[in-house]
Amino acid sequence: MGETQVCRKTLFSADANRVCTGLPLPGFPPRDRLFGMNEAEAIPSIEIHSHWDSPEVPVDSLSRRLDSALPLCLKAVGNAVPREVPEIDLLEVSLVDDESIARVHGEFMDDPTPTDVITFPHGEILISVETAIRAAAEQGHPTEREVLLYVVHGLLHLNGHDDLSEPARTRMHQEQERILDRVWPLPDGEVRG
Repeated sequence: MGETQVCRKTLFSADANRVCTGLPLPGFPPRDRLFGMNEAEAIPSIEIHSHWDSPEVPVDSLSRRLDSALPLCLKAVGNAVPREVPEIDLLEVSLVDDESIARVHGEFMDDPTPTDVITFPHGEILISVETAIRAAAEQGHPTEREVLLYVVHGLLHLNGHDDLSEPARTRMHQEQERILDRVWPLPDGEVRG
């Protein structure tokens, strides 16, 4: 992929602030070697679309942390089929409010309540910043870290993980915590609830 990122139309991408990560990532094998693909294909780029202005979630900082989290998520291959990541060139993360995510949740999953994260197979991940703010306050850590957790969760879903039943749910949650702790360790003694 070149330096110019073309944003395709998605549920939330119109006129949003966006930050594209600078991929391919140094020290990480090209996607063709990782997934047995041809050399023309590359590790996916990530665009962040902020539809919720929040000082608690600086998009530039989140983007830098995603640069570190993405290769770890790609290496953490789950057992569920299909795995969408090998087919995706561009991952889009949209930061939205509870009302917006509840509307999408109702439309696509018949549940009109807010949720933390919704992941679509084409590579779009919706994150409720309002939900992250509440959860982060309950957990006693920064909202940006909670948002990063939700993005890692979505990336793991795209890479073959599911959390619909045990023991897959436990394995996925352990994997996302391992990745999050590598990218943004909690201070000594702090434990995520």
